[in-house]
Amino acid sequence: MRSFFRTLLASFLSSLIAFVIGGIVVVFIFIGSLSALFGSFGADVEAKAQKVKKNSLLHMKLNKMISERTHTTFSQTSFQLEDRLGIDAIRAGLAAAKEDDNIKGIYLDVSGVVGAGMAGHEEIREALIDFKKSNKFIVAYSELYFQSNYYLTSVADELYIYPEGGLDFRGLGTELMFFKPMLDKWDIDMQIIRGSNNKFKSAVEPFMLDRMSESNRAQMEKLLSSMWDQMKGGIENERGISADELEKIADSVLVRTAQDAIDYKLVDGAKYKDEMIELLKVKMGVESTKDLNVVQFAKYAKDKNRKNRKKGNKKGNIAIVYATGAISGGEGDLESIGSEGVSKALRAARLNDSVKAVVFRVNSPGGSALASDVIWRELKLLEETDKPVVVSMGDYAASGGYYISCAADKIYAQPNTLTGSIGVFGVIPNIEGMLTNHIGITTDRVETNEYAMLNITKPLEAEEIRMIQQGVDEVYDLFKKRVADGRDDLDVAGVDSIGQGRVWSGTDAIEIGLVDELGGIQDAIDYAAEESGIEAEDICLIEYPMIEENDLEVLLEQLSESMDDGKEKKDPSLSMQLMKQLKAIDEAAGMKGIQARLPFELYFNNQLAK
Repeated sequence: MRSFFRTLLASFLSSLIAFVIGGIVVVFIFIGSLSALFGSFGADVEAKAQKVKKNSLLHMKLNKMISERTHTTFSQTSFQLEDRLGIDAIRAGLAAAKEDDNIKGIYLDVSGVVGAGMAGHEEIREALIDFKKSNKFIVAYSELYFQSNYYLTSVADELYIYPEGGLDFRGLGTELMFFKPMLDKWDIDMQIIRGSNNKFKSAVEPFMLDRMSESNRAQMEKLLSSMWDQMKGGIENERGISADELEKIADSVLVRTAQDAIDYKLVDGAKYKDEMIELLKVKMGVESTKDLNVVQFAKYAKDKNRKNRKKGNKKGNIAIVYATGAISGGEGDLESIGSEGVSKALRAARLNDSVKAVVFRVNSPGGSALASDVIWRELKLLEETDKPVVVSMGDYAASGGYYISCAADKIYAQPNTLTGSIGVFGVIPNIEGMLTNHIGITTDRVETNEYAMLNITKPLEAEEIRMIQQGVDEVYDLFKKRVADGRDDLDVAGVDSIGQGRVWSGTDAIEIGLVDELGGIQDAIDYAAEESGIEAEDICLIEYPMIEENDLEVLLEQLSESMDDGKEKKDPSLSMQLMKQLKAIDEAAGMKGIQARLPFELYFNNQLAK
């Protein structure tokens, strides 16, 4: 499949390469000009750090994709620089603002979709709740509240909505797409082999069914129910609206307009933007808009996070090792997990004498079973040292994501983390019918041995299916053993009873022994410090893989920010979903070997019905 797409796009890519090379030349000419103008390129970059005056308002605008770690990347969909604000910077920014005497409060602006997953929302929400302990105010505003951004902003002291806006609160739902009827029309046979009893491993169902199996429907209903309870409980704690009342509102769709939201106390009032500015002036104790000292949160947070990284430098007493994205072989990057790259990071933390404890931050739906085992081995070696090893799970730690986590001393997950999915599968398409019947291509082959070739242009023979099934079952057996070895209260049979590919929420995962505690990455850091005898005020973090930030990267970050200034933005939810879908397609095209992968990705950025 991948070679097909490469051939199709070859002419386009050749033009693109020429364009990119030309763009690089322009960038370096631009950099050379800056050097000539300022004499010291690095000094100019450092001079742009944001200054915070007394009596400042922190404008926290969350309407872009949010990553685990802050970085600047080039988007393959928009062909633009994208400045990714990370949960690491958000936490650092809110922690600093809590103690910053110059910051008086936060204006939480969520006029759009917050580009984070469910557990990501929980991490930000917890950091905001911690900020409130400073007795500084949080005021939230949005033209439209979706369920996701409303759940996040429900922590605010005051919530306001645009008078002609609306609030969407109808409960959670998910819809899966099935390709079997389309594949049948094209005479493509997806030959699927999954663990012999992996009835919940539904990643392959779109290729073999035209609707959910009963097993998959049962697990989805339980998963959504657990997450919905978490959302209602969080809103109840912060807004004082009972879970029963929230259920009634959702069941009857009682809230649609801004006035509905006010009547049912989901928000505190309706205001136009100019009225919000007047409110903020009152809260800040100023009479003129020009006297409002507004600090952009994204820049503030990245400045604080950059200082934290420099403080850790090459040493630190607690290491955070990040593993984000789908799992495969190779080095990987900040958005994907490579077995070589993550193994090196874990090894570096193990061999660094200054590191006394390790927090392994996992946010992955899984991927290659072989690559997962390579990473598991390195975590196991780390766990066998005297350094406490704590896993903090993000949006996902499922299938291969759980595989690489299970050897830790302690596992933390958010209530809405998707975890478990202990199971494996393999997919080998047979496109012989499509080639012959629809395109007019036939194939023939010569082999020295009966099973020399295993390809996609002929159906699998019975013996080939048997051999592949045996391999899949062996990987599943090893997966169960890895989990049983890592979890004191589970044996192999117990793992199988809660495995078979089934996905669990973090809340349910505690009850069945897959997770030890509910909490975010800060909870994992605090526990690691306590176990290694490090006082809270002495915690110094070092992050792996290290981001060696240089002056060019800082400039690109600033350039990305400047491109955003003053531009009217469309609702980014569609582009966010498109980016994720394109990434998923690319990952699927690159699958090799037996997979330990989550069967779906789950979003809850619901929009109002048009």
